[in-house]
Amino acid sequence: MLPSLKRNWNKYGAVATLAPKYFLAYRGWVWLELFVRALAMTIFYFFWNAVYAHNSTIGGLDLRQTLNYILLAQSIGDIAGSDAIWTIGSLMREGLIGIELLRPVDFQLTRYLFSLMDMLVALIVSIPLLLLGVLAFGLQLPTDPLVWLAYLIALVLGHAAQYMFMWIIACAGFYTTEIWGLSVLVWSIRNFLSGALLPLSMFPAWLLLIASAVPFAQALFVPVSILSGVTPLAAAPRLWLIQIGWLLALFFVSRLVFRVAVRRVTVQGG
Repeated sequence: MLPSLKRNWNKYGAVATLAPKYFLAYRGWVWLELFVRALAMTIFYFFWNAVYAHNSTIGGLDLRQTLNYILLAQSIGDIAGSDAIWTIGSLMREGLIGIELLRPVDFQLTRYLFSLMDMLVALIVSIPLLLLGVLAFGLQLPTDPLVWLAYLIALVLGHAAQYMFMWIIACAGFYTTEIWGLSVLVWSIRNFLSGALLPLSMFPAWLLLIASAVPFAQALFVPVSILSGVTPLAAAPRLWLIQIGWLLALFFVSRLVFRVAVRRVTVQGG
């Protein structure tokens, strides 16, 4: 039993350590992404100041609450994005999917661990953006360590739930062998329904219902709303339970869908 656990730990631990190396290998891309996100923070800051010029509250939030949320969403909120669709599509296109499936590890688990470590590294790399928000735009970070802990728990749970959902969509790659268009479509929908552009509390009731029907908000709005103070800390346990429910349901569905879809595996060129 113990030797088996040790072997699995060594295998999956090795996969997890690859993520930071892969992330930091493309330093030029990292700096470019930080610049783009800093530019987005600047644009959103002046945009929302203009919107609130003649409004005291919107969707129950005042200017400071909205800015806190938006600045956090733009700096560290979007790090929980999943690359499952692009990963499977790339492996299909390059003809490497067969090799991955033959490895003596769980394909879905290894890709999830890689994505999880990638998210944690992105969180660390985003620290300069937090400092920019504090120094330039008056971002107010919570001083209570329990808020940060609640944020991290919600972030990990939300990321896992969203990853399983993305994995289900990514299984379409086994039938189409090309997912570029699908990945762009899903990314665009996720960017809006996750709360990356504005708090979900500002959505009309019908749009909020749609956003609640998919797990995108679990990976961004839920953790960021806790960290920004939009959602009180006392509500965190209830939100965790909802995230766990999403995660368990999507995990079992993703395993089933993958088991069926992998039987149709083909690669371009043969």
